[in-house]
Amino acid sequence: MNYFIIIRGPAGVGKSTISKLLEKKINGKIIHYDRVMTGLKLNYIPGEKWIPLDKFLEADKIMIPKFKRKLNQGINLIFDGNFYHKEHVENLVRALDYPNFIFTLKADLDECIKRDRTRKGVLGKETTKEVFDLSFDYGTVIDTNNKTPDAVAKEIITHLSNSNNYR
Repeated sequence: MNYFIIIRGPAGVGKSTISKLLEKKINGKIIHYDRVMTGLKLNYIPGEKWIPLDKFLEADKIMIPKFKRKLNQGINLIFDGNFYHKEHVENLVRALDYPNFIFTLKADLDECIKRDRTRKGVLGKETTKEVFDLSFDYGTVIDTNNKTPDAVAKEIITHLSNSNNYR
């Protein structure tokens, strides 16, 4: 049976890098939730600092049938995003009703700021801190400090391998 993974955490923690490594190892497809929100024009709300929960839930209503089709086609999904609303994570888990794994990647704020400076689309120190402050532990927590992306991906694969739902 197919499954999905949610890779979540603050900006600059390594979610996209880790997701790319996992994609190759698990016959998966990455769903970048930021791109989903942008594509649906649900990403910017005038007067709001962050995207409110109802916009994520609106995106889920539109996208969940597409996600189910991919899972039914034998494709494991890797959701990559901050997922700073616990209710959004729980909604995906409930609505998809497939085996799932949730990983929260963590790093020190200074490390996230340092990593943010090295990528395309730099958020900047203040925004990285604000997103960092929205983060919370959920699922399996993996500390990425002083670890290579390959080591973090291997740690995730180990968690998957210890489950009956991994293949």
